[in-house]
Amino acid sequence: MRVALLFIDGVGVGARRPEVNPLARAELLLSQFDDGTGTALPHGGRRLDLDTTFGVDGRPQSATNQTAIFTGREAPKLLGRHVLGYPNAALRELLVEASIIKRLCAAGRTATFANAYPAAWLDVLGVPRRASPTPDLDVPERYRKKGKASASTLAMAAGSVALRTFEDARQGAGLTHDIDGVRARERGLDVPERTAQEAAEIFWGLAQDFTLFEHYLADQAGHEQDLPAAERALSTFDAFAREVVARRPADAQVLVVSDHGNVEDLSTRSHTRNPVALLSFGPAAVEASTVADVGRQVLALLGAAPP
Repeated sequence: MRVALLFIDGVGVGARRPEVNPLARAELLLSQFDDGTGTALPHGGRRLDLDTTFGVDGRPQSATNQTAIFTGREAPKLLGRHVLGYPNAALRELLVEASIIKRLCAAGRTATFANAYPAAWLDVLGVPRRASPTPDLDVPERYRKKGKASASTLAMAAGSVALRTFEDARQGAGLTHDIDGVRARERGLDVPERTAQEAAEIFWGLAQDFTLFEHYLADQAGHEQDLPAAERALSTFDAFAREVVARRPADAQVLVVSDHGNVEDLSTRSHTRNPVALLSFGPAAVEASTVADVGRQVLALLGAAPP
């Protein structure tokens, strides 16, 4: 068994209201709604709706809920609050201790992150990376002092997994965060453009026992209440996810999930308390009720000890 996790930031299960919900304006895989309706999933896919609040007051946030996904631990409940943005000291400690990547590697399984980053930025973060002949980016001093690693990056680092650089993307062994490379190139970065089909082929070409891809542009569009940007981000991710699922090897389980709601309600800049949809494709019967259960399921599917 292998597991592929396609993680998209900030996409919840909301109302079928096209005036505020871009997911209601197209038939996307994640066009799943709070009345139980939604896009019929291809290839025998199944939907589960997951709690994002953990019974903690306030709006779910990225740092705690992503830590929950990548540790299998109920991070908001453990801290007693939701932590926005990047992991704080307590969450970083939790990721070092309980990263599912660390547990998988300790159990003899392999793991990789399909995302590619500028080599210089990974050096600022102080995380392991693959070789690159160029830094790809001149990081200003003010950002060198403020550079913070995401939960996914810290989870990989806890397992001593070397992250991919833009050199990998240029060599067809890594993907930019925007999948197609268009946004990255608009920002002056030297990366190739990809079709959804090409990106999916690259994804499966580099896949190991556990393979992660992370996409955050939908959450960014939600905070900016930018409907055109939201539609672009969601449609690009959807095309890629459909191709990944269509090319799924028989021994693989593909999971698609988010950490909290946001872009499904553009009437507000804030995250929502909506559940998120876990979409599962493959032979395994996946069971989950919170986003922390995603990490637990990955460990279970790959035969590693749960937290």
